[in-house]
Amino acid sequence: MEHKREYWFDLGLLTAIPVRGARTVQVPRRDIAVFRTANNEVFALENKCPHKGGPLSEGIVHGRKVACPLHNWVIDLESGHATGADHGCARSFPVKIENGRVFIDMGVAAAA
Repeated sequence: MEHKREYWFDLGLLTAIPVRGARTVQVPRRDIAVFRTANNEVFALENKCPHKGGPLSEGIVHGRKVACPLHNWVIDLESGHATGADHGCARSFPVKIENGRVFIDMGVAAAA
């Protein structure tokens, strides 16, 4: 039986991520967009739209979704799945908030 190890990395204060916006984090193999909703929920997706690879971190956050700035594909922040008639998925990563700070599980984020 394989045991999954978690490696939570401190990304900084929640307030450093703009409300209804994003910040990017560079990890080995990929860039990750960390989003903050109007309700202070935080989500992390690979910073690449499944359609044409547009930078999701530059999209507009509305509710629990982000619109890709290139072709307006709408991506669910929790699952990474495209919504509506579009099909595709941006990889999502575990994040959490503790004491006003945002953490990402690098055991998952840095994996292949």
